[in-house]
Amino acid sequence: MNANYHTPANGVILRPLVLALLLAATACANVQPPHRDHLDAADTRLAQCAQWFAALDAAVVHSGVADIEARRVTGFPYLRIDRFLASMKQAARDDARLRDAWIEEMRARDADGRRVEIANLAAAQVEHLGADNRHELTQRTQQCAQRLLAADVADASAQASLYHRAYVADDYSTLKRGFGLYELTRIPFHAGVEAWQEDTEETFAQARSGELPSAALQRYLPPSTPVFDRQQVAAILARATAHPLGLPRLSAVERERLFATYAPVFEIETGGDFDRIGRLGWDSALAPRVDVAQPVVYRRLGYTRSGQRTLLQLVYVAWMPERPLDSSFDVLGGHLDGVVWRVTLAPDGEPVLFDSIHPCGCYHMFFPTPRLQPLPAPRQSMEWAFTPAALPAIAESERLVVTLRTRSHYLANVRPTTAGTGTTYDFAEYDELRTLPLPQGGTRSLFGPDGLVAGTERGERFLFWPMGIASPGAMRQSGSQATAFVGRRHFDDADILEKRFRLRY
Repeated sequence: MNANYHTPANGVILRPLVLALLLAATACANVQPPHRDHLDAADTRLAQCAQWFAALDAAVVHSGVADIEARRVTGFPYLRIDRFLASMKQAARDDARLRDAWIEEMRARDADGRRVEIANLAAAQVEHLGADNRHELTQRTQQCAQRLLAADVADASAQASLYHRAYVADDYSTLKRGFGLYELTRIPFHAGVEAWQEDTEETFAQARSGELPSAALQRYLPPSTPVFDRQQVAAILARATAHPLGLPRLSAVERERLFATYAPVFEIETGGDFDRIGRLGWDSALAPRVDVAQPVVYRRLGYTRSGQRTLLQLVYVAWMPERPLDSSFDVLGGHLDGVVWRVTLAPDGEPVLFDSIHPCGCYHMFFPTPRLQPLPAPRQSMEWAFTPAALPAIAESERLVVTLRTRSHYLANVRPTTAGTGTTYDFAEYDELRTLPLPQGGTRSLFGPDGLVAGTERGERFLFWPMGIASPGAMRQSGSQATAFVGRRHFDDADILEKRFRLRY
């Protein structure tokens, strides 16, 4: 293995001893083809680029800053994939134009992940990699990515390996389920899920009859950004048909106005600061904290499939300081809490499905509109599509009010409204959570290399582990949110709508 790395751009040499140590840290012997073959390639520049990625990955692992918003593709260090892209694999294999767009999107996912990891690298690691600054690391990485991609696209065996490995493993441990006798323990767990669902249905009924709340209500309203009408949204979404994957290319203004158009009103029973929403940051002890003096809702885009169509999703995330403990035996309370609200749009701009979880992936609820016909579960006694309340068609002049209970932050009601007063929240990008500024300088992701938020563990993890989910109840990153204890389901499953509903176009 060639131990010297000469940067194509500026000739900087990565010190041999440093590279050897970094390659050892990544368990170089376990690197899979085609990356493994490139490490010893006769083409010197190709080999240097393969070594560069091995060294960079080792530095990322050493610093503990790996980002899993999109997952790495084994053997292709310049590609990452999410569940939406994984769902397009077979179609990409059969269509060259689609394949090129598919690979381009995987390249974009990796470039984004590398951006986050390089930003969060310790300064010493940047120096060890032989670079003067992080921008130089990014440039080297992008140059080498293009070189490796060109080599692999021209190699039929590499392409076959790519199709084989282009998947996202689910976030359930079959080993844990085996040790936990899942096929037996799932029965009482499902009974517990059904009890929670019954309680939730009763809560919704009480809320709609006026029996709630039990605490003062705090309303949070979206910013007063200009909004689109349905015809304008339909025209924006229609442009997506020109993209092989059906992805709309939004300008910054279009993105801003789309989020404003469908943004919810949050109505929260407020008994203390633990019920208030705010901006995330680090405290002096480097623990995540929510500044409730700055009401903020984080936002990101998502995509799902319905038949041959890609549907745009708008995701809104509100964070709270904690779910306070109700007693010393409370296994559900802990540091940080929140709510995730998602809007799925039909091609004509009408919202057809709303669904919600907490950032732990827990408490998944679906709120379909009349354009969705529910489909039956393929198996009894599994978590499928809990619908505590169906919604009417949402008029253009209406917003949805999402009501949350005090302390637990359970959803208590969802209803359309046309007006109201309250505190205005600001928007922030969910992506900011991956590079939060540290008090002493530098940045760190809110999420660990496993996607979990350290310090948000719940006592339930000691009871619920037989269901196979890592640290149940802990807050976690988008793309790693398993949402069912019984069965297998993820918030970002590309078929989450079309498996459970039939869309009437």
